Amino acid sequence: MPSEKSLHRKRSLAVNIARDKAKRERREERNRIRKEKGEDAVPKQAPRTIENTQEPDDTYVRSDDEEVLNDLENDPMVNYFQESANPKVLITTSPRAKLKTFKLCFELKKVIPNAEIVTRKNVAIKRVVRQAIEHGFTDLVVVHEDRKRPNGIVLCHLPDGPTAFFKINSLQYSKQIKDVGESTDHYPELILTNFTTRLAKTISRMRVVTFHNQRDYVFFRHHRYEFKKEGQKAALHELGPRMTLRLKWLQKGTFDTRGGEYEFYLKRHDMEKSRRRFLLSSGKPKCESDKIVSRNLLDEIGKIIYLIREKNFAFNTKGKN
Repeated sequence: MPSEKSLHRKRSLAVNIARDKAKRERREERNRIRKEKGEDAVPKQAPRTIENTQEPDDTYVRSDDEEVLNDLENDPMVNYFQESANPKVLITTSPRAKLKTFKLCFELKKVIPNAEIVTRKNVAIKRVVRQAIEHGFTDLVVVHEDRKRPNGIVLCHLPDGPTAFFKINSLQYSKQIKDVGESTDHYPELILTNFTTRLAKTISRMRVVTFHNQRDYVFFRHHRYEFKKEGQKAALHELGPRMTLRLKWLQKGTFDTRGGEYEFYLKRHDMEKSRRRFLLSSGKPKCESDKIVSRNLLDEIGKIIYLIREKNFAFNTKGKN
């Protein structure tokens, strides 16, 4: 007598065969109708993906939303975006950090303008925040490690916050990237994609360089422009490091895990019940003005930068959303 496991396997196989047969018959029927009546008789169906079947999000914001613009004008980082204060970034590590953590710090220093690396030793994080404020730093980056490898980054805007913690995944240093390029002294351009919810607006304004958000994972990439045909074409050359970030929590004010007020804290089992609902994006842009980057736009930006360099103008583009 066949076992229950064997019967289950046979039933599953029969179901799969029947499903594939029905799918093949539907495809043949569509092809027959198209052949008889033309291609437009049966419109081609777009593939169903998590992105285009995403659940609507009440916190989605448009680029011209008056309430959002008012919030951004009064947020703690307004001085930077109004260019009334020059950014100065302090990069440090968790206590007794190992070589790979410091290696990431030095690579971040090449990415972030006006950044300084300071060895933390056993100084408490709150004391680091106070000393950073006293020395005129506008932002604090703390690279955490676990088992001698970087596993998280704390971003703290000084002196009033907010503070965010990101988990690091898929980290690759510059030397691990094929055909890596050499970094330049120019200020980086900021490119943000798919940061469309309220929470994402707060997070995206803390970015120092380019990020791409997809399914609540923020992909970090560092490139420089390569000019071809005397400035008529531009390409991107990756410099590294390369990593993937996941927002774990966002806190008002500076670092205070005990008494601080959390704007967001990731609770996976409560917040991730649906695979089609995301916290940092709400599907496709609702209007053309919300689309950020295209291939043609990249070429146009490359032409402008090429002309500026050729004419020896001072080139200083601070990242703005």
